[in-house]
Amino acid sequence: MLKNKEIRTLIGVFAGMTVIAGAAGFALCAAAGILVLFSAAAFAAAFFLFTRARYKRLGEMADEINRVLHNADHLYISEEEEGELSILQSEIKKMTVRIREQNHALKQEKEHLSDSLADIAHQLRTPLTSVNLILSLLENEPDESKHKDFLREAEALLTQMDWLITSLLKLSRLDAGIVVFQNKWMDAEELFKAALRPFLISMELHQITLRIEVPKGLKLWGDPNWLQQAMENILKNCIESAGDKGCIEILCQDTLLFTEITIHDSGPGFEEEEMPHLFDRFYRGKDTGATGYGIGLALCKTIIVRQGGMIAAKNHQQGGAVFSMRFPK
Repeated sequence: MLKNKEIRTLIGVFAGMTVIAGAAGFALCAAAGILVLFSAAAFAAAFFLFTRARYKRLGEMADEINRVLHNADHLYISEEEEGELSILQSEIKKMTVRIREQNHALKQEKEHLSDSLADIAHQLRTPLTSVNLILSLLENEPDESKHKDFLREAEALLTQMDWLITSLLKLSRLDAGIVVFQNKWMDAEELFKAALRPFLISMELHQITLRIEVPKGLKLWGDPNWLQQAMENILKNCIESAGDKGCIEILCQDTLLFTEITIHDSGPGFEEEEMPHLFDRFYRGKDTGATGYGIGLALCKTIIVRQGGMIAAKNHQQGGAVFSMRFPK
């Protein structure tokens, strides 16, 4: 306490005033001088006790702050009565809560980054291993027809890796908040046609029928390029699920509050335990032989949510999977 320069100055000023007042009191009479000295001693004792209590509490608060800075798991800051310390303590509580939340978020982000890097490495290692194997087989294969088959297979694997890397870059840009959506009104039917274009040949080869019901002139508000990417990811999932001679339905419903898009396939649908994880990154379901990377639906959800929409998936009553998207007016 005496290390505080302000306290030392105050004591000096108080002592000087006491000497002057005591001298004046004794000049009048002994009783007045004694009363002045007694009053000064009482005020000094009260000031000392009060200041020491405040310094003790400030010391405890400083220790509590120090524990926060050293990542204490359990921290308790007791309540104070009304006053300056109560205000200070309230602010310290707010600070500790913010620091805890930030530390928890940073820890989770670090764990998520570590898991994501491990997943990315695993996802890329498999096709890279296959490409290396194909190249080693090519080196010792004299048959030209097999050369072409190997090259086509290697090209398909490289295409898959390119798609994975491109999708991950898009996700990272969305997560970093550096994507500026070029929102405008777009025709819903034209959006579906553009999203279906890359799959028309595959759908024809697998004899997949398509049914589209869109109200004439229906408009959607958003970024056409990003929404097309989201639709392509959903359609890719539905086409793979529908299989040979399957069916895909695209239905639109326009209300006063939102526009709903529903995409239904005739595939086997989802397992109940898979439902909560469908849009999780790198989740590939129970089928260990799945060819996907578990990134398409995660990218799709991020795109739609960032543009104010929402997406959900469920099983249809008549079989197959249903993806529902709602875009606010």
